Amino acid sequence: MKNFALTGAAGYIAPRHMRAIKETGNNLVAALDVNDSVGIIDSSFPEADFFTEPERFDRHLDKLRRKGDRFKINYLSICTPNYLHDAHIRMALRNEAHAICEKPIVLNPWNVDALQEIEKETGKNIFTILQLRLHPSIIALKKRIANGPKDKIYDIDLTYITSRGKWYFRSWKGNTEKSGTIGTNIGVHFFDMLTWIFGKPTNSTVHVYKTDHAGGFLQLENARVRWFLSVNGNHLPSTIKEKGQATFRSITVDGKEIEFSGGFTDLHTRSYEEILNGNGFSLEEARQSIVIVHNLRHAQPAGLTGDYHPFLKA
Repeated sequence: MKNFALTGAAGYIAPRHMRAIKETGNNLVAALDVNDSVGIIDSSFPEADFFTEPERFDRHLDKLRRKGDRFKINYLSICTPNYLHDAHIRMALRNEAHAICEKPIVLNPWNVDALQEIEKETGKNIFTILQLRLHPSIIALKKRIANGPKDKIYDIDLTYITSRGKWYFRSWKGNTEKSGTIGTNIGVHFFDMLTWIFGKPTNSTVHVYKTDHAGGFLQLENARVRWFLSVNGNHLPSTIKEKGQATFRSITVDGKEIEFSGGFTDLHTRSYEEILNGNGFSLEEARQSIVIVHNLRHAQPAGLTGDYHPFLKA
């Protein structure tokens, strides 16, 4: 049994990490969040210590480390807002623990370089959650592409719409400096998945980049990708609205839909299993997607020219 601590315990994604810690047979000994709405802890780890101040949390981890191997944390799971990931990863390694960090692992490519130096100094590892790489449908697609013609260029349409209310834009997620905006906040794991399957980017055009939606074109080694991301429910297809659904995910390859709407419920547990078995996704594996989303949010939108996603015109 390994000892875990967790930052961002009141956030949306934290319950999936708590479940993964529990289902892999490990123990959550301490948790942090500036908000105290963390009753979810009771369902799995009622004995966990809880802190609302990062300084006291850090002090507690240091005290556990000094008590010896039986008490020290082995992993720190990081579920905090994107802009805090870098600092909390450093907190983990400073306390002689490995870090497991939600996507995006950092906001800027140079943060990856700095953290790799700290990995070397401490001998501890930094892992990120890239759960789409573990989705059965995505794995099957990667195998199909790998076994297909080596010089083929595929035509991809990526569409992801997940409805968010007014709160979204008042929270840290609507703050560019804290979230990295829409491409980073909801798109980074899709860009990681696409480059994992179809190769590195060779060209990129941003057609539209607004607070609630964005779209562009990404040329990969083996694919032409038209992408559209949105948190505006008005952009949902009418068929999805009629079903009362608030989220629409679609990836088409040469006009054929890749079905991956289900199968997400246990991917964090699968991620933890791989990490504990020594097969987690590293900083270097996350680098390409961080570079892509960084470049997207700093690009000058070109407008509706060239090969743009059809949802942009609508």
